[in-house]
Amino acid sequence: MFETVRFTYRLRPGRRAEAALLSEWGRCRFLWNEAVHQQKSGRRPTLCKLSKLLTEARGRHAWLRAGSQVAQQQTLRTYASALDASFKVKGRGRPRVKKLKAALPSLEYTVRGFRIKDGRLCLPAKVRIPVVWSRELPSEPTSVRVYQDNLGHWYASFVVRRQATVPAAPVEPAVGVDWGVKTTATTTDSRFDLPHLGHRKRCAAQLAKAQRTMARRRRAKGQTPSKGYQAAKRQAARVAKRAARQNTHDARQWAKRVVDHHSLIAVEDFKPKFLAKSRMARKAADAAIGACKRELVYRGTRAGRKVVLVPPAYTTMTCSECGTRTKERLGLGLRIFECVACGYTACRDRNAARTILATAERDRAGADDVRHSITSFRDGRPDAVRARNPRNLP
Repeated sequence: MFETVRFTYRLRPGRRAEAALLSEWGRCRFLWNEAVHQQKSGRRPTLCKLSKLLTEARGRHAWLRAGSQVAQQQTLRTYASALDASFKVKGRGRPRVKKLKAALPSLEYTVRGFRIKDGRLCLPAKVRIPVVWSRELPSEPTSVRVYQDNLGHWYASFVVRRQATVPAAPVEPAVGVDWGVKTTATTTDSRFDLPHLGHRKRCAAQLAKAQRTMARRRRAKGQTPSKGYQAAKRQAARVAKRAARQNTHDARQWAKRVVDHHSLIAVEDFKPKFLAKSRMARKAADAAIGACKRELVYRGTRAGRKVVLVPPAYTTMTCSECGTRTKERLGLGLRIFECVACGYTACRDRNAARTILATAERDRAGADDVRHSITSFRDGRPDAVRARNPRNLP
């Protein structure tokens, strides 16, 4: 059994290679924006129509012909996929215009548009870029995405196929996961909790110092930014990215430990976006609940575990022992759940995790490994009824 994965490596392009990449990105960005303007004018551009327009445009303009047709075609293919997803997925907006100062360069090449020779990535227009090979590729890559981050570093993400590893037999049968701000992830077993580590809080002083330096060195609008301002901006981005990488690393280690020990993973389908408008915005961003959730769902489905997404409605107000729901909402100051019906007492997050697990275990319908469950109550006990199959997970 084979699986498709990505291997990402750091690139070390020279001045000429970087200039060639930025020129290619300018052509692809122009094509993307033209497709956006067509969509805004009332026409829904499909991939077939965009391909015909690309052929006509390359015939008229010499500066488009100077670029790689593979990268330009892949840009239009990505746009068509994003446009189709915006019509199918509720809440997803239409593709937007990529501005020169806001959008980061990103180029995609299929197997016809690149090759690897003598440890270098060879792209069209005789572009040769050294690659920092931190590990070997398991097979020949089928495509590559060359992109630049906000620090100015270039990366190459190769798509390869490798032999899927069969996970060991899980030790525990099931686990429920409840998300929070004080503790990022509370599970039914306290050994698998993910505490709030606060990486961004530790970097807050350094980030504030760099931002104050940016404010002092900022020039008037319309003037070219000074070198000191650009250096302070890079320093602020470096501090923020270091904290983000620490959160990503902790989420991966925790998700791997949970997936290796459980066959059924019941995850609260929590949307942390609304926290950005509350007083807990900074702490919620530091917890990185969305990144932890995506990593847990990805690793669970990749390992062949059964992952169930349970809506968070009434999970905190429901007793995990008898299924009785409280009549009043519990304030955030109340950290202990007390059931008035059976007298069960536990941590509110632990009780919510047990309720989420009970909802997932009672959902016997459906053959999908990842699905939503809607909590309902029959005769005072929680039950779960299968809802639609979400093909596009967050």
